[in-house]
Amino acid sequence: MRSATMESQLLEQCLHAAAPDFNRLARIYRWMEWLSFGPFLMRCRCAFLSLLSNRHAGLVLGDGDGRFTARLLRENPSITIDAVDASGAMLEELGRRAGSSGCRLQTHFSDARAFLPERHDYDFVVTHFFLDCLTTAEVKSLATRLRAYACDDAAWVLSEFAVPSSWYGRAVARPIISLLYRAFGWLTGLEIRDLPNHRRALTQAGWIFQQERKHLGGLLVSEIWRLNPRP
Repeated sequence: MRSATMESQLLEQCLHAAAPDFNRLARIYRWMEWLSFGPFLMRCRCAFLSLLSNRHAGLVLGDGDGRFTARLLRENPSITIDAVDASGAMLEELGRRAGSSGCRLQTHFSDARAFLPERHDYDFVVTHFFLDCLTTAEVKSLATRLRAYACDDAAWVLSEFAVPSSWYGRAVARPIISLLYRAFGWLTGLEIRDLPNHRRALTQAGWIFQQERKHLGGLLVSEIWRLNPRP
């Protein structure tokens, strides 16, 4: 039987694109976010924070500078979290923000597309403004793989950009998202230029959409998904 290390190495070799490099943005990420969207991205991340109050073991993928994860650790003293990020600098920021709650935090410097957890009892997964760094096929592959590490009643909490099917979507949201992709492509080497269809990907991977909240006219969405034990 192959070891988890060997499996991880094989997955790494199968990745078509290198993970973008967010290291140099770690210290200024919060201020970039505030100057572009004010408090709305953080509000989006925390839209369903209260629903995680009864959860105990979480997997957080690509939380940027860790503000959401640090807040969740503070507000739910019974949880433990595995945080995965391909940016060592972002993980350092998370560790600093976690403070005394860091004893319940395990960080993993890894590309989430290839990460293989050591535990199989996660009761929640969190991805805030992370899936937009992947293709639809990569989202489906990730969501399918994570089923093996999640409890039957696991929840997936996510925040993402979206393009509403209206004049606002065409005239405002789409140009903003296109500009963001170009900017982060230049700053980090991100090769993706279009939002993935994460809803189709998660549905095909056996997750069930439960609830959403929209922000800024639908440019930002917060969603909760549940694991379907029989996909």
